[in-house]
Amino acid sequence: MLVKVYGSAVFGVEATTITVEVNMDTGIGYHLVGLPDSAIKESCFRIAAALKNNGYKMPGKKITINMAPADLRKEGSAYDLTLAIGILVASDQIKAPELDKYVIMGELSLDGSLQPIRGALPIAIKAKEEGYKGFFLPKQNVKEAAIVAGLDVYGVENVQEVIDFLEGKGTLETTVIDTRAEFYKTLDFPEFDFSDVRGQESIKRCMEIAAAGGHNIILVGPPGAGKTMLAKRLPSILPPMTLKEALETTKIHSVAGKLKEVGLMNQRPFRSPHHTISNVALVGGGSYPQPGEISMAHNGVLFLDELPEFKRDVLEVMRQPLEDREVTISRAKFTVTYPSSFMLVASMNPSPSGFFNDPDAPQKSSPHEMQRYLSKISGPLLDRIDIHIEVTPVPFEKLADDNKAESSVHIRGRVTAGREIQAKRFESLENINYNAQMNTKQIREFCALDEQSKLLLKTAMERLNLSARAYDRILKVARTIADLEAAPNIISSHIAEAIQYRSLDRDGWLG
Repeated sequence: MLVKVYGSAVFGVEATTITVEVNMDTGIGYHLVGLPDSAIKESCFRIAAALKNNGYKMPGKKITINMAPADLRKEGSAYDLTLAIGILVASDQIKAPELDKYVIMGELSLDGSLQPIRGALPIAIKAKEEGYKGFFLPKQNVKEAAIVAGLDVYGVENVQEVIDFLEGKGTLETTVIDTRAEFYKTLDFPEFDFSDVRGQESIKRCMEIAAAGGHNIILVGPPGAGKTMLAKRLPSILPPMTLKEALETTKIHSVAGKLKEVGLMNQRPFRSPHHTISNVALVGGGSYPQPGEISMAHNGVLFLDELPEFKRDVLEVMRQPLEDREVTISRAKFTVTYPSSFMLVASMNPSPSGFFNDPDAPQKSSPHEMQRYLSKISGPLLDRIDIHIEVTPVPFEKLADDNKAESSVHIRGRVTAGREIQAKRFESLENINYNAQMNTKQIREFCALDEQSKLLLKTAMERLNLSARAYDRILKVARTIADLEAAPNIISSHIAEAIQYRSLDRDGWLG
């Protein structure tokens, strides 16, 4: 007897339907074909134990299972439930007249209970697109799959529940989530709030500009100046995600298996990898490519603390994703693309000892040591960072001040207003939503200067020895400053403020 059961494989952030064909014949044997990996080959032992512990048996016949399309590599333990149901129906132990209307996925424990799987959201989206009636999956993953409207999503705890439902002996409740209600659950009292930060008004202003324009930013300052504290609070002032951004972000985290009983993500991600991270872990990859930290930070913030401590080759692999806002991972047989549109926030000490130009510093660094330390960050990488700001330690008077600083909610209101102006400006342009994404053509169109501003910028570039690459960055940041003030045109005061945020471009910055 031949039976077909339907599962799904995830490549990148998209799913592909897999047809599992189970054939029973005379003889003895278990043959699994269709490029399964080791985890799938081992499934026969899990399935045999799970069936026995639930009153069924592994048939003593020749079982041939084909996972079509047969030239597509299958991986992971999520096909256990698919294979088990196929074997039961093919061996005539159960009747399932509507089997072809469902997608079935789940990893089996030896007692027949189900373990969570990866990529439930892309699988549910594909099942809906291809017209399936329902989707059986482990209960732990049900919230992410239930985001998809128009598909019956059944969260099950063990194989017996699926068997009873397919035979018409039992009922299962479908899980329904109001996507819009989930999405509009906003966090008005974030865990990390700018009201906790004493002093540092100029740095807060800089963070507000970076958030409003989506600009990458680097904070340079001695230990204890508050660089990490400020960076952790940046997501609290970013504008709320759109529904499209929330779905994109949830899909990536679903593929990586990081959702853990969470439905739609409505908070922007904040990723802070350790400086010992490998380039594969940062950009994604592996034998079966998985999303890296830059994709996990999609639509959010990637924070690299102590930037020069990261290996140079790790930092260099970020250059193209920073520009293209996606990363493509190529292997011999297939290629996957993950989105990676994130805000880069980096911090660093100005010298190996951390104290630069401080007469009371306990340690000094020689010019050679400083040059070697700073040379770990390449020019092309710095070129992709719009704002450089020096962070100085907070004096005691500010730390002891009991007056509460401005909260993140108030700052986010101004940032959101600035982003709305940009959204309107770029509504006719594809893949450009905020100022940091502008290319040279758009800069010329939207960042026109009057004569006074041109003269100021020319003088600044000559006197401060600013490099040529600083020119476009200054114009982008000045455009964002103008948007925060709802000013239609860039004026000299906007240019003057933007010039301050290019510290590392100045010749002779090392002293």
